Formats: sequence, structure tokens, C-alpha cells
Amino acid sequence: MNLTIDKQEKYALVSIKESKLNSLVAPDLKAEIVMLNHEGFKNMIFDLNEVQYCDSSGLSAILVAYRACRDNNGTFVLAGVQDHVRKLISISQLDGMLVQVPTVNEAVDLIFMDEVEKQLHKEK
Repeated sequence: MNLTIDKQEKYALVSIKESKLNSLVAPDLKAEIVMLNHEGFKNMIFDLNEVQYCDSSGLSAILVAYRACRDNNGTFVLAGVQDHVRKLISISQLDGMLVQVPTVNEAVDLIFMDEVEKQLHKEK
């Protein structure tokens, strides 16, 4: 699987460098998600700019990341979602659950805003 992982203090950016997120690459992606989770990354961004196609296995990997973040009171964001993938998410009725933004920069901003909000709630 061709991907890059940029580990920052508050989040991990997973850039998937594949045109297809399918059963051939999903198991490796899930393994990376589990490793990031064990390393303590509760916030993740998936950069899907290069992903043109996604099947149920790819969607399953996305959901593994979503659950890993949610279960650790973190934030999961999809950035650069292409039309086919967006349609699959919508058909699967996951568009209300999965946060999607146009760019990685917007995803980073969203994560930082969520972190500030969570900190403010802790202080109350």
C-alpha cells in the first residue's frame, strides 16, 4: 500500500496515495490505523485526494479509523473526498457521521478547534 503518515503533536495525517481503496489495500490501512491508535493518536485525518474508487473494504477501513478516534474522544476527518467515494459514503448513510472537508488545511483547523472546545469543556 502506498501511503504517507505525517505524525504531528495533535493528529496523524494519513495520505493515501492509491487510486483505489479496496480489498487489496484496506487490510494494510487497518493495520496502520491500529498502530497509530496504540501510539496514542486520537485525532486522524485521511487525505483522500488521490482515491478515485472505494469499495466496502475501503469503507470498512475508514470506519475502523472513525471508531478508533471516537472511542478515544478524538476527531476523525476525511479531506479531499472525490465524487465516487462521497457517493458511497452517502449511499451507506454515513455522511451524517463522517466529517468531510475539501482540504487538509481545513481538516487541521477542524481538529484544532475541536481540541480547544474539549479543553474548554474540561475546565468547566
